[in-house]
Amino acid sequence: MIHSIFFDIDGTLVSFKTHTIPESTLAAIRRARKKGIRIFIATGRPQYFINNLDGLEYDGIVMVNGAVCKDASGKVLYSDYVSQSDLQSLVEYHKSNPFPITFATSEGLFATAFSKETDEVFSLLNVGVKEVRPIEYVLGKNVEQIIAFFPEERQHEIMSEALPGCDTMRWHPFFTDIIARNNSKSHGIQMMLDHYGLPLEGTVAFGDGGNDINMLRYVPMGVAMGNATDEVKAAANYVTDTVDNDGVEKAFRVLGI
Repeated sequence: MIHSIFFDIDGTLVSFKTHTIPESTLAAIRRARKKGIRIFIATGRPQYFINNLDGLEYDGIVMVNGAVCKDASGKVLYSDYVSQSDLQSLVEYHKSNPFPITFATSEGLFATAFSKETDEVFSLLNVGVKEVRPIEYVLGKNVEQIIAFFPEERQHEIMSEALPGCDTMRWHPFFTDIIARNNSKSHGIQMMLDHYGLPLEGTVAFGDGGNDINMLRYVPMGVAMGNATDEVKAAANYVTDTVDNDGVEKAFRVLGI
Protein backbone atom coordinates (compact mmCIF):
# COMPACT_ATOMS: atom_id res chain seq x y z
CA MET A 1 0.00 0.00 0.00
CA ILE A 2 1.28 3.46 -0.90
CA HIS A 3 1.88 5.61 2.19
CA SER A 4 4.27 8.35 0.96
CA ILE A 5 4.92 10.24 -2.28
CA PHE A 6 7.96 12.45 -2.92
CA PHE A 7 7.82 15.12 -5.63
CA ASP A 8 10.50 17.08 -7.39
CA ILE A 9 9.40 20.68 -7.99
CA ASP A 10 10.59 22.04 -11.34
CA GLY A 11 9.16 20.19 -14.33
CA THR A 12 7.33 17.76 -12.04
CA LEU A 13 5.00 19.65 -9.72
CA VAL A 14 5.56 23.05 -11.29
CA SER A 15 5.38 23.91 -14.97
CA PHE A 16 8.32 25.70 -16.54
CA LYS A 17 5.78 27.51 -18.73
CA THR A 18 3.45 28.89 -16.06
CA HIS A 19 5.67 28.63 -12.92
CA THR A 20 2.64 27.22 -11.10
CA ILE A 21 1.27 23.82 -10.07
CA PRO A 22 -1.49 22.63 -12.44
CA GLU A 23 -4.90 22.52 -10.79
CA SER A 24 -5.22 18.83 -11.75
CA THR A 25 -2.09 18.10 -9.70
CA LEU A 26 -3.29 20.05 -6.68
CA ALA A 27 -6.65 18.27 -6.78
CA ALA A 28 -5.01 14.85 -7.09
CA ILE A 29 -2.72 15.55 -4.14
CA ARG A 30 -5.61 16.77 -2.00
CA ARG A 31 -7.43 13.50 -2.69
CA ALA A 32 -4.32 11.50 -1.79
CA ARG A 33 -3.91 13.34 1.52
CA LYS A 34 -7.54 12.62 2.38
CA LYS A 35 -6.68 8.95 1.97
CA GLY A 36 -3.90 9.32 4.53
CA ILE A 37 -1.00 9.38 2.06
CA ARG A 38 1.87 11.62 3.13
CA ILE A 39 3.16 14.14 0.60
CA PHE A 40 6.77 15.27 0.56
CA ILE A 41 8.86 17.60 -1.59
CA ALA A 42 12.31 16.54 -2.85
CA THR A 43 13.96 19.44 -4.64
CA GLY A 44 17.32 20.78 -5.65
CA ARG A 45 16.19 24.28 -4.67
CA PRO A 46 17.43 25.96 -1.49
CA GLN A 47 14.74 27.32 0.82
CA TYR A 48 15.11 30.87 -0.51
CA PHE A 49 14.22 29.69 -4.03
CA ILE A 50 11.03 27.88 -3.00
CA ASN A 51 8.39 30.36 -4.09
CA ASN A 52 6.02 28.30 -6.21
CA LEU A 53 4.14 25.85 -3.98
CA ASP A 54 1.02 27.96 -3.40
CA GLY A 55 -2.01 25.87 -2.53
CA LEU A 56 0.00 22.75 -1.74
CA GLU A 57 -0.04 21.10 1.67
CA TYR A 58 2.81 18.73 2.43
CA ASP A 59 4.34 16.82 5.33
CA GLY A 60 8.02 17.56 4.87
CA ILE A 61 10.61 18.80 2.43
CA VAL A 62 13.98 17.54 1.21
CA MET A 63 15.93 20.54 -0.10
CA VAL A 64 19.21 21.17 -1.94
CA ASN A 65 19.28 17.58 -3.20
CA GLY A 66 19.13 16.05 0.27
CA ALA A 67 21.54 18.30 2.19
CA VAL A 68 18.70 19.86 4.22
CA CYS A 69 15.48 18.18 5.43
CA LYS A 70 12.64 19.90 7.28
CA ASP A 71 9.24 18.84 8.53
CA ALA A 72 6.04 20.71 7.66
CA SER A 73 6.53 23.14 10.56
CA GLY A 74 9.96 24.14 9.30
CA LYS A 75 11.91 22.25 11.95
CA VAL A 76 15.29 21.14 10.64
CA LEU A 77 15.58 17.36 10.75
CA TYR A 78 18.94 17.17 8.99
CA SER A 79 21.52 19.55 7.52
CA ASP A 80 24.98 19.13 6.08
CA TYR A 81 27.17 22.02 4.96
CA VAL A 82 30.07 22.31 2.54
CA SER A 83 33.29 22.08 4.56
CA GLN A 84 35.34 25.20 5.24
CA SER A 85 38.37 23.51 3.71
CA ASP A 86 36.49 23.06 0.43
CA LEU A 87 35.30 26.66 0.53
CA GLN A 88 38.87 27.84 1.04
CA SER A 89 40.17 25.75 -1.87
CA LEU A 90 37.32 27.04 -4.07
CA VAL A 91 38.21 30.63 -3.25
CA GLU A 92 41.85 30.01 -4.16
CA TYR A 93 40.97 28.19 -7.39
CA HIS A 94 38.46 30.86 -8.38
CA LYS A 95 41.08 33.63 -8.27
CA SER A 96 42.70 32.36 -11.47
CA ASN A 97 39.72 30.44 -12.88
CA PRO A 98 36.65 32.64 -12.36
CA PHE A 99 33.07 31.63 -13.18
CA PRO A 100 29.71 32.87 -11.82
CA ILE A 101 28.61 31.29 -8.56
CA THR A 102 25.52 31.68 -6.41
CA PHE A 103 25.89 30.51 -2.81
CA ALA A 104 22.92 29.33 -0.75
CA THR A 105 23.80 29.67 2.92
CA SER A 106 21.81 29.21 6.11
CA GLU A 107 21.52 33.03 6.17
CA GLY A 108 20.49 33.68 2.56
CA LEU A 109 21.73 33.93 -1.02
CA PHE A 110 24.47 35.88 -2.73
CA ALA A 111 26.19 35.77 -6.11
CA THR A 112 29.75 36.46 -7.15
CA ALA A 113 28.73 37.65 -10.62
CA PHE A 114 25.97 37.43 -13.21
CA SER A 115 26.07 36.46 -16.88
CA LYS A 116 23.79 35.68 -19.80
CA GLU A 117 23.64 32.09 -18.53
CA THR A 118 22.73 33.03 -14.96
CA ASP A 119 20.01 35.39 -16.21
CA GLU A 120 18.53 32.66 -18.42
CA VAL A 121 18.51 30.04 -15.67
CA PHE A 122 17.03 32.34 -13.02
CA SER A 123 14.35 33.39 -15.50
CA LEU A 124 13.58 29.72 -16.20
CA LEU A 125 13.23 29.09 -12.46
CA ASN A 126 11.40 32.38 -11.86
CA VAL A 127 13.80 33.35 -9.05
CA GLY A 128 16.18 36.20 -8.41
CA VAL A 129 19.39 36.87 -6.52
CA LYS A 130 19.98 40.49 -5.54
CA GLU A 131 23.10 40.46 -3.38
CA VAL A 132 26.51 40.44 -5.07
CA ARG A 133 29.64 39.82 -3.00
CA PRO A 134 33.28 38.91 -3.60
CA ILE A 135 33.80 35.18 -3.33
CA GLU A 136 35.81 35.59 -0.12
CA TYR A 137 32.58 36.56 1.63
CA VAL A 138 31.63 32.88 1.71
CA LEU A 139 34.39 31.94 4.14
CA GLY A 140 32.99 31.08 7.54
CA LYS A 141 29.42 30.71 6.21
CA ASN A 142 27.22 27.62 6.50
CA VAL A 143 26.89 26.80 2.79
CA GLU A 144 24.04 24.47 1.89
CA GLN A 145 24.53 24.62 -1.87
CA ILE A 146 26.84 26.05 -4.50
CA ILE A 147 25.14 26.86 -7.80
CA ALA A 148 28.11 26.97 -10.16
CA PHE A 149 27.91 28.13 -13.77
CA PHE A 150 30.46 26.25 -15.82
CA PRO A 151 30.16 23.78 -18.74
CA GLU A 152 30.19 20.04 -18.15
CA GLU A 153 33.61 19.64 -19.79
CA ARG A 154 35.16 21.65 -16.93
CA GLN A 155 33.35 19.74 -14.22
CA HIS A 156 35.93 17.06 -13.44
CA GLU A 157 38.78 19.55 -13.14
CA ILE A 158 36.87 21.99 -10.95
CA MET A 159 35.42 19.36 -8.64
CA SER A 160 38.71 17.50 -8.15
CA GLU A 161 40.84 20.60 -7.66
CA ALA A 162 38.51 23.04 -5.93
CA LEU A 163 35.79 20.98 -4.24
CA PRO A 164 37.12 17.48 -3.51
CA GLY A 165 34.73 16.93 -0.60
CA CYS A 166 31.59 17.67 -2.57
CA ASP A 167 29.25 16.00 -5.04
CA THR A 168 27.76 17.62 -8.11
CA MET A 169 24.33 17.09 -9.65
CA ARG A 170 23.68 18.62 -13.06
CA TRP A 171 20.25 18.92 -14.66
CA HIS A 172 20.97 21.86 -16.98
CA PRO A 173 23.88 22.45 -19.40
CA PHE A 174 24.65 25.91 -17.96
CA PHE A 175 25.19 25.02 -14.31
CA THR A 176 25.48 22.33 -11.68
CA ASP A 177 24.29 22.03 -8.08
CA ILE A 178 27.13 21.28 -5.65
CA ILE A 179 26.58 20.00 -2.10
CA ALA A 180 28.54 18.24 0.62
CA ARG A 181 29.44 14.67 -0.32
CA ASN A 182 27.16 11.70 0.44
CA ASN A 183 23.96 13.71 0.21
CA SER A 184 21.28 13.06 -2.41
CA LYS A 185 17.54 13.07 -2.81
CA SER A 186 17.49 9.35 -2.02
CA HIS A 187 19.40 10.00 1.21
CA GLY A 188 16.91 12.76 2.07
CA ILE A 189 14.00 10.42 1.40
CA GLN A 190 15.43 7.86 3.81
CA MET A 191 16.01 10.53 6.47
CA MET A 192 12.37 11.62 6.13
CA LEU A 193 11.03 8.06 6.25
CA ASP A 194 13.15 7.33 9.34
CA HIS A 195 11.83 10.45 11.07
CA TYR A 196 8.22 9.38 10.55
CA GLY A 197 8.89 5.69 11.20
CA LEU A 198 7.84 4.66 7.69
CA PRO A 199 9.23 1.81 5.58
CA LEU A 200 10.73 2.27 2.13
CA GLU A 201 8.14 -0.17 0.83
CA GLY A 202 5.07 1.79 -0.18
CA THR A 203 7.04 4.88 -1.23
CA VAL A 204 6.65 6.59 -4.62
CA ALA A 205 8.77 9.35 -6.19
CA PHE A 206 8.08 11.64 -9.16
CA GLY A 207 10.81 13.46 -11.07
CA ASP A 208 12.03 14.75 -14.42
CA GLY A 209 15.67 15.89 -14.07
CA GLY A 210 19.11 14.37 -13.77
CA ASN A 211 19.18 15.03 -10.03
CA ASP A 212 16.05 12.85 -9.69
CA ILE A 213 17.61 9.68 -11.09
CA ASN A 214 18.95 8.36 -7.78
CA MET A 215 15.62 8.77 -6.00
CA LEU A 216 13.64 7.21 -8.84
CA ARG A 217 15.90 4.18 -8.62
CA TYR A 218 15.84 4.12 -4.83
CA VAL A 219 12.10 3.92 -4.20
CA PRO A 220 9.99 0.89 -5.16
CA MET A 221 7.97 3.00 -7.63
CA GLY A 222 9.76 5.76 -9.51
CA VAL A 223 7.64 7.82 -11.91
CA ALA A 224 9.24 9.96 -14.63
CA MET A 225 7.36 12.83 -16.16
CA GLY A 226 6.73 12.82 -19.89
CA ASN A 227 8.95 15.92 -20.22
CA ALA A 228 11.90 14.11 -18.59
CA THR A 229 15.07 13.25 -20.46
CA ASP A 230 15.53 9.73 -21.82
CA GLU A 231 18.08 8.98 -19.09
CA VAL A 232 15.56 9.87 -16.40
CA LYS A 233 12.82 7.86 -18.07
CA ALA A 234 15.13 4.84 -18.21
CA ALA A 235 15.60 5.05 -14.42
CA ALA A 236 11.86 5.00 -13.71
CA ASN A 237 9.38 2.17 -13.27
CA TYR A 238 6.71 4.15 -15.09
CA VAL A 239 6.61 7.16 -17.42
CA THR A 240 3.56 9.41 -17.23
CA ASP A 241 2.47 12.41 -19.29
CA THR A 242 4.08 15.85 -19.08
CA VAL A 243 3.62 18.28 -16.21
CA ASP A 244 1.53 20.53 -18.46
CA ASN A 245 -0.68 17.65 -19.62
CA ASP A 246 -1.85 16.42 -16.20
CA GLY A 247 1.00 13.92 -15.79
CA VAL A 248 0.73 13.63 -12.01
CA GLU A 249 -3.04 13.15 -12.01
CA LYS A 250 -2.79 10.53 -14.78
CA ALA A 251 -0.10 8.61 -12.89
CA PHE A 252 -2.22 8.65 -9.73
CA ARG A 253 -5.01 6.96 -11.66
CA VAL A 254 -2.63 4.26 -12.92
CA LEU A 255 -1.30 3.72 -9.39
CA GLY A 256 -4.80 3.54 -7.94
CA ILE A 257 -4.38 6.60 -5.73
